[in-house]
Amino acid sequence: MEKFLRLNERNRYEILSVLPDDKVINKLALYFQNFSDQTRIKILSLLSIRDMCVNDMSNVLKINQTTISHQLKTLKDQDIVEYKREGKVLIYRLKAPEVSEMMMYAVKVTEG
Repeated sequence: MEKFLRLNERNRYEILSVLPDDKVINKLALYFQNFSDQTRIKILSLLSIRDMCVNDMSNVLKINQTTISHQLKTLKDQDIVEYKREGKVLIYRLKAPEVSEMMMYAVKVTEG
């Protein structure tokens, strides 16, 4: 039996009862991969500020629309962004305000 320095068996059990299982860990890893791509980070930063269409994102970021659309599909598949249709235009937005808060926090801590 393993001997713990600062944990007793009850503490170990309590920790294990709330620790995510491997299936959830894998989903978390996939989710956080969305924040490891520079283009997706730029898109998420824009959408943290305001809802936008692909054309406007492309013009602001100086990235072609195909690349923007591809990255938006990835973010949509991961349930991070959603869109609404306004005529022929799709307006994208962050699905959860927590993503915006996380983006703003990340900017704050990396700026020093």
